[in-house]
Amino acid sequence: MFFGIKQTRWLYVSLSIFTLCLAFIITPVKASPPVTTPAFSSSQPTNWLEQGRNLYQSGRFTEAVTVWQTATQQYHTQGDRLNEALTLSYLSLAQQELNQWQVAQQSIEQSLKLLQIVKPSADAIIWAQVLNTQANLQLHTGKAETALESWQQAQKFYEQAGDQMGSLGSQINQAQALQSLGFYRRSKQQLEALTQKLQGMADNEIKVSGLRSLGLALQIIGDSGKSQQILEQSLAIAQKIAAKPQLSSILISLGQTAVDLQDPETGLDYFEQAQLLASNPSDELQARLAQFKLFLHYDKAEFAIPLAPQLLQQLRELPPSHTSLFAAINFVATLNHQSNSNQILPLKDLAQLMGATVESAQQIQDTQAQAHALHEWGKLYRRTKQLSEAQELTQKSLDIARQLQANDIIAQSAWEMGQLYKQQGDRLKAISAYTEAVNALKALRGDLVAINPDLQFSFRSSVEPVYRELVGLLLDNQPSQAALMQARELIEALQIAELDNFFREACLDRTQQIDQVDPTATILYPIILPDRLTVIVSKAGQPLRSYITHKSQAEIEQTLDNFLVALNPVSDSKDRERFSQEIYDWLIRPAEKEQAFIDTKTLVFVLDGRLRNIPIAALSDGKQYLIEKYAVALSPGLQLMATRSHHQNQISAIVGGISKARAGFAALPAVESEVKQISKTVSSSMLLNQEFTSQALAERVKSSSAGIVHLATHGQFSSRLEDTFLLTWDGEVNVKELSELLKNRGNDPSKAIELLVLSACDTAAGDDRAVLGLAGLAVKSGARSTIATLWPVKDQAAAMLMTRFYDQLRQPKITKAEALRQAQINLIRQTDFRDPFFWSGFVLIGNWI
Repeated sequence: MFFGIKQTRWLYVSLSIFTLCLAFIITPVKASPPVTTPAFSSSQPTNWLEQGRNLYQSGRFTEAVTVWQTATQQYHTQGDRLNEALTLSYLSLAQQELNQWQVAQQSIEQSLKLLQIVKPSADAIIWAQVLNTQANLQLHTGKAETALESWQQAQKFYEQAGDQMGSLGSQINQAQALQSLGFYRRSKQQLEALTQKLQGMADNEIKVSGLRSLGLALQIIGDSGKSQQILEQSLAIAQKIAAKPQLSSILISLGQTAVDLQDPETGLDYFEQAQLLASNPSDELQARLAQFKLFLHYDKAEFAIPLAPQLLQQLRELPPSHTSLFAAINFVATLNHQSNSNQILPLKDLAQLMGATVESAQQIQDTQAQAHALHEWGKLYRRTKQLSEAQELTQKSLDIARQLQANDIIAQSAWEMGQLYKQQGDRLKAISAYTEAVNALKALRGDLVAINPDLQFSFRSSVEPVYRELVGLLLDNQPSQAALMQARELIEALQIAELDNFFREACLDRTQQIDQVDPTATILYPIILPDRLTVIVSKAGQPLRSYITHKSQAEIEQTLDNFLVALNPVSDSKDRERFSQEIYDWLIRPAEKEQAFIDTKTLVFVLDGRLRNIPIAALSDGKQYLIEKYAVALSPGLQLMATRSHHQNQISAIVGGISKARAGFAALPAVESEVKQISKTVSSSMLLNQEFTSQALAERVKSSSAGIVHLATHGQFSSRLEDTFLLTWDGEVNVKELSELLKNRGNDPSKAIELLVLSACDTAAGDDRAVLGLAGLAVKSGARSTIATLWPVKDQAAAMLMTRFYDQLRQPKITKAEALRQAQINLIRQTDFRDPFFWSGFVLIGNWI
């Protein structure tokens, strides 16, 4: 979880109907204890379990804890061990909602001990429910493997009890645990099998609930298209059997999926339907909040303004509960993201709402809500320049967050404190606060998986700036070696965070020191800051250096855009040369003047922002292209790089491609000659046109020991996971499926793919994060290196360059970067394709050795 979007995990308990609180800024998807509790007798004078369940369902977790604690004591006094165990399990659920992890652990351990004592008389259904609670706690505390085992046990007990829906729910949760462990292929297979099981069930409320849960699971892992299909089925059955209580929450889920698929109009339609069909005030409020945020996100303030006072009034009137408190926090957090929010509602009204929310949170002892509300309240004061009040409230939020060990709130409030100190000119305290925020974000890496709503927006507005602002502080004035080292680490950490965000899962990091990788390489870390471009230069055995170009971010990005436009062969070559030399002067010349590149053979760039989309090899010093002086490679950071070099005498490849027009994509006539020529140059297994299916490729990768996979086909890389794909004969393969397919050789590092070549793909036009898809594929597939193109290259030029590349790669003691360099120089000096447009789009990402 990070910056206002709480990680959306759920647990499943028998016969429960899931309730959705839209994952708006903070609120999670969560399940309730079961509607029926077969272990206790309804003849009890006070139905404590039922009371607690009602309180839990309405979000009044602290009160539920109190009731269930009383019930536990009463059952203990009566010697009713079964109901005591069940109540302790429920108590753990509520304590988990309040982030009381230690006492939640104690409650569930006590529950399990009691079940062991009464084992012969304990119903299978009770065992299943208690194990579910335990698994949920294990998943939340980072023990995904043991959570998986607990859910597998729970599934067996559900099946023993004949509870089919409980069994299916446990399997959905197992899929979530598999995702946390990084087993996405297994998780997806399990979800697909569950879909088949649910399809075979009779239409009833349980099936509606199961399909909706499954749809949400698919939404979380980024399969929005499949999620939409499943949720639509859930809706159709709910309408058919008149399951009115579920309609609103399903429609809200469908609306969010439509927004994820960049279809805001359909999303709005679903939200409006959800509001009309809401069977309780909470669902109606969530639907209206979803509409409100959608209007603001798409700059439709004229529709948001009339809604705002109505929502404010509704939030003021709701009785205090976890759900109502977070609804208020979400509302204010959404407005705090708007620069013109005082035109929507007066800031004093929002401050009053947060003040009341803090009081209500104290009243019901919801410390998590209290910390979030204090944070948003402090932001409102900072906006009105009341810095001492802002600092006091933010510090209170941070203190509570530290006590809770809630990294999501620590990250927000520590960042806010850093901004306040920075505003007051206290640089050292600002650096300390920012560092705490970044450390909290790093601790959250495993939780970033579940972020789904407004994915790119939340990362760009709430995570990336923390890193950049801290780097800016560290690089002010004359930075020390310690400051430069910290800034370099932050740049690498930002690259990892971006990849986590792209894949919605934590990438594996393998930290390597530069002198362990290649002593003849120099690493350049250019970072674009609001008022300057700073380049950090790292070379083995030497102190770090830094160079600054004082230009605004807007000027820098405009020059980069101009250079890209000028690369078109029909553009004015003088413009291209001018922009090329200007960027060279920023990135290369200062270090060359100080002779920082002596004994350097390869320049490795860890690129930032729009710099990723320009062909570094084509930068010119006025006489030569950079590629004529050095081999060039790109890296998503040394922390994400495996170091083993390839063995030239063992080169073998799987070569596949499509030369014919297919699925609306144009023919690539030269692909056939490219594939056949490469197959002659290196030992190859060839898949061309009809043979090049995703299944055939998967089987070849799995059965072959070939170190190179060369794919000459259409594809696109984008900053949106959904828009990043490769074309096979039987359709598009998205980047996640492709990375899993390529990794399908077990966990033996010696079998990893040495080099993945994508010779006909391109990056999405105008997308300054498109290369994330390339870098991400390189990391996630386990391929040590990837060669790809930044734009569609003339296929004759591509065929010529790739053939020369493999000729070079067979030479003894040549690195991949040098082999690509020699192939590019050959096109410059010995062919008609000397223009940078034809050769500079080819980039090597990852291990250059």
